[in-house]
Formats: sequence, structure tokens, C-alpha cells
Amino acid sequence: MQTLSMWRHTLTFFPQFLAALKERADPDSTVTVIGASDGRLILPLVSAGYRVVAVERDPLAIHGGEVQLPGDTTGQATGLLDRLKFEGCSERVQVVEEDFLASARLAPSDAVWTSCSWHYSANHRRPLGEFVDRMQQLVRPGGLFGAEFMMPTEQRHHLLEHYTSPEKLRRYFISDWDVLLTLRTNEFSERAHVGQPHDHTHRMGLLLAARASTPSQP
Repeated sequence: MQTLSMWRHTLTFFPQFLAALKERADPDSTVTVIGASDGRLILPLVSAGYRVVAVERDPLAIHGGEVQLPGDTTGQATGLLDRLKFEGCSERVQVVEEDFLASARLAPSDAVWTSCSWHYSANHRRPLGEFVDRMQQLVRPGGLFGAEFMMPTEQRHHLLEHYTSPEKLRRYFISDWDVLLTLRTNEFSERAHVGQPHDHTHRMGLLLAARASTPSQP
């Protein structure tokens, strides 16, 4: 890749999702990414041969612009649209600049992935179950669901269901779902980055689940 993501140094469970996708999805399958950001995980999916629906409502992530960097400095960030153009893969990515909960443009795809999207404070007014349910609706029968998410590290996090755990998230995956893999990290330190001007502590979890090919009988 010729262009660099603002988030390239942050930890991710994406390799586990990509490995499961390669095992379960046909070449040229379509993957919907909720919270596409500046394309950090979009470009690897395209490079692996998949078509992508990139859902993002942050104008800065999509169009780029000035960002605040650690150390009280500013810089110019390259947005998703320009990165796709520079990398020559715009034709394989449909960019949906909308709130995925309200979008009428999204159809079920072969897999859905989200990376730490629902813990942002802007999403706390909506129940966690609403995010998970809508993402599940976007997975075709026989498809794959993948989510990495923040787990609580501070007292205030324990008061918010959006900072969850693999065990708590499992309760949404019953009936037509088979949980394939759950993982978690210990607490780890991360250096300051865009959106977080100071060094900080995280703890992350992962859940991968497969939807049944045929709905279960009531």
C-alpha cells in the first residue's frame, strides 16, 4: 500500500477475522465494514480479493483534513476516498457515508466486520443490542460476523454496556448463530494517537460467529 492509515499502529484482531473469512467465504465475496474510518482495514480486504461496503459517518475519515496530533501539533490526514483512489481500488469499494443504524442502502453481505465502533460516546444513547442486532441482519445465511471491542479498564466503563466482554456479547448469538472464536487481551498501554493525545490503557475483546445457512425452526 502506498498510503498510510492514521490508525496503522493500533492493535487489532483483524488477522483472525481475515483467516476465518478465507476459510468460509468464496473469492470475490462482499464484506461490509461498519466504521470504515480511513480505510485501515478496507484496503487489506480489497488486497485479499474481496468486494467491500465501507460504512462511515465521520466526514474527516472519509474526506480527510486537518487533525490534531499528539504534542499539540496538527497534520493533514488522507481520507478514505482519496486512499481508495491512490491505491486504485475505488471500483471494488462502495462507500456509504451514513449512520448504519438508519441507512436504507445496506443489503445483507457475506460477512460483517466492525472494529471498536460502538464504544464511542456518540453511540451511548443507543443500546448495545441495537448495534449487534443490526449488524447481524446484514449477514447473509451462512455468513460471518466479526467484532473487536473495548472492554472496561476504568470504573466509568463498568457503568456502560458498550464496554463489554466476550461472555456478555455471546448472549446475542443464539438460535441461528455459532460462536467460532472469542479472544481477549490483558490491559496494555498504547501510545498517544489521533483522537487520544496522551498515552493510555486499553483492553480488547474479539467475537467471531457464523450464521446458520438455513434458519432454525421456531
